[in-house]
Amino acid sequence: MLQVWRGTDRYRGGDEAAGIDTRHAFSFSGFYDPDNVGFGQLVACNEERLAPGAGFPEHPHRDVEIVTWVAEGELEHIDSTGRTSRVRAGDVQRMGAGRGVRHIERNAGPGPLRFVQMWLVPGVRGSAPGEGHDPGYGYEPEYEVVHGIADGTPFAVPRTEAVMHVRRLGEGERTAVPDAAWVYVHVVRGSAEIGSGGSDATASGSSDASSGEGPGAAGAAPTGELLDAGDAARITDARDLEARGAGGPVELLMWEMHAEPGYG
Repeated sequence: MLQVWRGTDRYRGGDEAAGIDTRHAFSFSGFYDPDNVGFGQLVACNEERLAPGAGFPEHPHRDVEIVTWVAEGELEHIDSTGRTSRVRAGDVQRMGAGRGVRHIERNAGPGPLRFVQMWLVPGVRGSAPGEGHDPGYGYEPEYEVVHGIADGTPFAVPRTEAVMHVRRLGEGERTAVPDAAWVYVHVVRGSAEIGSGGSDATASGSSDASSGEGPGAAGAAPTGELLDAGDAARITDARDLEARGAGGPVELLMWEMHAEPGYG
């Protein structure tokens, strides 16, 4: 089943006076919808827009994996472990909060900053009760930045059964959507169509969204749902689907997930 969630329907948050515009895909902070609290292991997907100098003061996290994709601008990160970094467009950042960490995020560049921040609840199939999410099982905070991640490179998130695939497409170019129990596709820029693959398409692999395809691959284009920038598709039991650039350049974040959060 494929459901499209439009960017225009996201919950609006932030602080306009402070130069912060936040758009939530799921229940978050002061916004709560019991029918929209997460998908697979993904419990937050926030589009953040920060004016120069704007940011979030020091605040805590624990027992969550936070993945940030910078679409434009420069994000400065400072945390309680002493780590500082600058994350720029095309970089992916992961912070494993573990037992607990505090951090600051702000726009360190001269122009606007736009990034997508996604939170995942740890836990894997077959884990013992409490393992991977119970505070008593917490791990020391972790942090990493992959600069200029290559197109199609899978980014696996530790302590989860989730992999993020970054795909960049031109007009008419195609990529396989991973076969998985839960797939979340977020359109960062451009427009894309998601639907059944062409008749000559090779089945996608379970851990590499680029498996069996190439830009401009021949065959019939998928016929399905059209998504614009800010839109997302939530797909359960994804099989033999493709995404096609419908107005390049297109940038997609595709989450391949094989588990839901476990709470003991």
